[in-house]
Amino acid sequence: MALKLLSALDAAKIQLYHFKAIIIAGMGLFTDAYDLFCIPPIMKLIGRIYYLDHHNSDKCSVMPKETQYKTTPTAVVSTLVSIALLGTAVGQLVFGRLGDRAGRRRVYGLSLGMMVLSSLACGFSICKTRNCVLVSLGFFRFLLGVGIRGDYPLSATIMSEFANKKTRGAFIAAVFSMQGLGILASSIVTMVVCRIFAVSSNEPKSETPDEADLAWRVILMMGAVPAALTYYWRMMMPETARYTALVEQNVVQAAIDMKKVLDVPMSEIAEDSPIRLKPPVLPHPSYPLLSKRFLRRHGVDLFCCAATWFLVDVVFYSSNLLQSQIYHRFIKDNNDVNGYKLAFKVARFQAILAISSTIPGYWVTVYFIDRIGRVKIQMLGFLFMALVYFAIGIPYKYY
Repeated sequence: MALKLLSALDAAKIQLYHFKAIIIAGMGLFTDAYDLFCIPPIMKLIGRIYYLDHHNSDKCSVMPKETQYKTTPTAVVSTLVSIALLGTAVGQLVFGRLGDRAGRRRVYGLSLGMMVLSSLACGFSICKTRNCVLVSLGFFRFLLGVGIRGDYPLSATIMSEFANKKTRGAFIAAVFSMQGLGILASSIVTMVVCRIFAVSSNEPKSETPDEADLAWRVILMMGAVPAALTYYWRMMMPETARYTALVEQNVVQAAIDMKKVLDVPMSEIAEDSPIRLKPPVLPHPSYPLLSKRFLRRHGVDLFCCAATWFLVDVVFYSSNLLQSQIYHRFIKDNNDVNGYKLAFKVARFQAILAISSTIPGYWVTVYFIDRIGRVKIQMLGFLFMALVYFAIGIPYKYY
């Protein structure tokens, strides 16, 4: 009954609303990247504020304050970096399922609202004692991760359901390219905040003042701004026509929503036969997700897609979130460097990598994905990743 509507969506010419959908859906991924990748420089600030190096802990009582070498233990860094990723694994499963049951628009708004509240809560982190701060920060980072991955699959789904057939790959790749801009934005905000606090500080350049405890909180809370803006913009958009027509089985409402946002003649989307205004009771699916029939028809594709995404995420998140440890020669953690300067160095290095590799890589994909195909461009991506990591890893000690 909805074939005419779906054909019109697939054949619709590129319009302003397509680009608006890219920005709105992409801002979700922009916020995701900001929230995930602002943590490495923040961990440097936290180390200067709350930790003394364990090698010097016995001498702290006799050493001058400015010579005490402060660093965050590796176990703490790894935990706070990874706990948000643990939340993302939970969020994808929960919100992905909810998106199919309650609708993309409603669940997307729920995940964005969760991101706003969690970002603000991360900044407050309840108290100022070390253990309390770290435990509460970890808890709220986990909730933030849940919201982030609720947004992640829904952003791609929303764009795919608004896009036409000819440029669907480029539009979805453009949505994901906002992640590179989010990494860059987190680095810029960190550098600006650190520079402002450093200029206003009266402490010696080698010391980290008490006000630094406010700086990292400000950086985290800034992540609530794009999430709140995205929430407002998304609530102004209608539900996707594909969801309304196929899942809710309300083709009339889908046609009305489509006409609101796309310049398509009603004659191209109005069905020939009368259709009920109220959606009928949906029948049970012909076969459930975890069934032999589903696995036989879609199991191989699902496994291959999930496996390649798993492999790329292992590389992407480990190298980006732990790059201050990997490229330590470029980010020297010396006694005479205060927390502001150290966090600034980490953020600057992240910005350089985002500008020189991450962002160009996204836009190369946007340009070529509908020209050479999804499989070929993915194979090229993995090939270049392998070459780069061999080039870094084999002569690592030398460089």
